[in-house]
Parts: sequence; C-alpha cells; structure tokens
Amino acid sequence: MKHGLNILPDGALDFVSLGALVHRLDPGIIPFRKANECRIHVSGGEFNCAANLADCFGLQTGIVTAMARYPIGDLIAERVRAMGVKPFYKYFEHNGVTGPNMATVLSDRGYGVRGPIVFYNRANEAAAQLKPGDFDWKEIFSGGVRWFHSGGIFASLSPTTSEVILEGMQAAKKAGAVVSFDLNYRVKLWKVFGGADRAVEILRKIAANVDVLVGNEEDLQSGLGIPGPEVAARSKLDPAVFFGMIERVLKAFPQVKVVATTLREVHSTNRHSWSAVAWMNGQTYTAPTAELDVYDRVGGGDGFASGLFYGILTGEEPAEAVKLGWAHGALLTTTPGDTTMVSADQVRAFAKGGSARIQR
Repeated sequence: MKHGLNILPDGALDFVSLGALVHRLDPGIIPFRKANECRIHVSGGEFNCAANLADCFGLQTGIVTAMARYPIGDLIAERVRAMGVKPFYKYFEHNGVTGPNMATVLSDRGYGVRGPIVFYNRANEAAAQLKPGDFDWKEIFSGGVRWFHSGGIFASLSPTTSEVILEGMQAAKKAGAVVSFDLNYRVKLWKVFGGADRAVEILRKIAANVDVLVGNEEDLQSGLGIPGPEVAARSKLDPAVFFGMIERVLKAFPQVKVVATTLREVHSTNRHSWSAVAWMNGQTYTAPTAELDVYDRVGGGDGFASGLFYGILTGEEPAEAVKLGWAHGALLTTTPGDTTMVSADQVRAFAKGGSARIQR
C-alpha cells in the first residue's frame, strides 16, 4: 500500500497489455528519401511494456490484440513469442491485396542536429477494427491477473478501440488488477482519427478508470485538457510544471494513485540528458539525471514505464521503483529497436550508480 495500490500477491499473469502490434521500418541514420535498406522492429506502445517485463524482468505477461493472417503477421507473432509474451489474438484474414493489415511505423534514427522523423501507414489496420465483445476477458483473466495496461495510441485508432479499452479495464478491475494507462498523445494520429477535442473526450473517459497514469505535461494538457499551472520550467529537466499539474489531475481523477513521466533534454539526436519523476500516493519522487549517448531513442518512454511497473509489482520502495524505470529506459536507448535487450542485473546496477566499464 506504500504506492496507494492494492496489488494481488500472485496470478497466472503478472501483467496484460491491450493495444496494437506494429512493425517499425528503420533505415538507421539514412533518411527514408535516400534509404535502400531497413531493419524491422516489432513494436507497439502497449506491447513494448509487456515484452520488457517478460524479457528483462522475468514476469508472466500477455498481449491482447489483433493479428492478421499473412507473412507480416507471422513475422510479428514470431517476435512476440521470442519476447516471452503470451498472445491473445483476434484473427483477421488478409485478402492478399488490401488487408486487413498490421500497421507500419516508419522512423529513421536521425543523427546529430537532424532529429528522427516518424510517420505511419495504418491503412485498413486490423487493430483499428477491434470492438467490444471480440475478447473473452473472463477467460483471459481466469488464472488471475495483477496489472492491466493500455495506451493512447490504441485509443486513437478508431471509434471502437477506446470502447475495447474501457471493456478491458472494467473486466480487469473485477479481476482485482491494477489498471494503468499511458497517454502517449500523438498529434498525427489524433488529427486523422478525430482531432484534439475528440482526443480529450475519449482520454478523459478512459482516465476515469485508471489507477496509474503515465504522461508528461504535454500529454496531460493535450490529452486530458488539463490546463498548465502558472509556473515556467527552467529546463526540460525541471519537474516544476509536471508537479504543478498534479493537483489538477487529482481533482479531475481522484482515484489515480500514481502519475509518472520521463524528463528529457535533447542536446542532439545522440546526446540527451535523462531523468524521471513520479507522484505516488501523495509523495513526489525524482530520479537522478544521466547524460545519455543515444543509439535509438524509440521505446525509451515505454522502457521507463516497464521498469516503474516492475518496481511497484515487486514491492520496491517508490523512490527505487522510479529509479528502476529511469535506469531501464536509459539502457533501452543504447540498443536498436523498441523493446529491451538488457538484463535486470544491468538495470539494477545502473540504478545504483553503475558505469560503462567493461564487465569481465
């Protein structure tokens, strides 16, 4: 209860995410307009957390999502298995021409003064067609579930995906799970799928069911329509604005027990100052600041959320849970792709002040 959360001591699944699986095409530092090859990373804001918690931290996790029967779907499903995540799929038959498709995210890494550029092909996306009634939540949660998670990217995809989120959250609450939500406000997605006013309407409805909220001050303002306080941040690492908004968040959503986010000052594409902050059950916590040499920044925020959730699920003190999230997010930016390639031992060592000295 030190986090203000009632967490079940055990369950067949420690953590279940609901969201869209995607594949990200990554040409490295070459802009797409000049690219001649790409790496393929399997991703999804909600899936990343389940994958990180399974692969790095050894928890039992699942992903509830859409899956299209065609070679790209096969590729994605193989990576889900490789990360140790249990899938709960609603299958769609691909017609061989137009879909339904597994979404494509296209993102170069940028370099130096040239920032990464992200764009999408989510045409006829299978996950956008998900609707209430597509999943048997009673069966999914039958062995017990401790934590349920979803996010704003999935909520933005169609008029029905937010309804699936609400259905899943209500079922999770009945099963006794903690419910979390990452606002992950994406202007490009909401611009196509309803606009700013629609985003606020949907995300506020979802937030009313949430115990743990992840999002920075921009997410809170743009996603939930909560005005910022009369305080100016001295830098991107200054938590004053974020903490200044907490009272307004709690007034709108009094059931929320944890609000957390990363803080990042971008000096160049490959050099970031990195920290994290959280409000938990009436107390505030701030992680140290690390100077990061960034290889691939995509997924760093999900890396933070994963480490934070792990710390809370395993009964760590709040300050230590924030540091575990901060450390895991930092380490995730040192490897390619959106999901973890590091070990829990590495995360704990970095959280305690570890260095990059060679390990023999």
